Amino acid sequence: MSITNTLKRITNSEQSLSTMPLRLIAGIIFTAHGAQKLFAWFGGYGLQGTGQWMDSIGLSPGYLMALMAGSAEFFGGLLLIAGLLTRPTSFVLAITMVVAIFSVHFENGLFMSANGYEFALILLAASVSLVISGAGKLSLDNLLARRFS
Repeated sequence: MSITNTLKRITNSEQSLSTMPLRLIAGIIFTAHGAQKLFAWFGGYGLQGTGQWMDSIGLSPGYLMALMAGSAEFFGGLLLIAGLLTRPTSFVLAITMVVAIFSVHFENGLFMSANGYEFALILLAASVSLVISGAGKLSLDNLLARRFS
């Protein structure tokens, strides 16, 4: 399979506007959460603090785990907002949410009020939906897919 065919398959998506709100809102949320982990923005703890916390819950080495999760969320969120490489980005974000659910939230039950997994589960559902549908009509993926046609 050629590079062009691979890029065409990755960037091809449904030709509707229905994924745009999902992509934009999920992208904003992921970007903000990644910025908390990477840069200590929005009340976050930055790489050092997040890494120490990740070490404390058994995700070691914590600094590397914080860097990976923060980068996936921050840069993945930006890519979702732009609608660029939406399918592979959403797949990485879905894996990130599965890890968050089972390593941090699952034992606390469903509800956010008890630090449960409901919010991460919603982000997982949004990510899986975008893996299936792609970025949609108003996206950089759509522009690329047309170019490769």
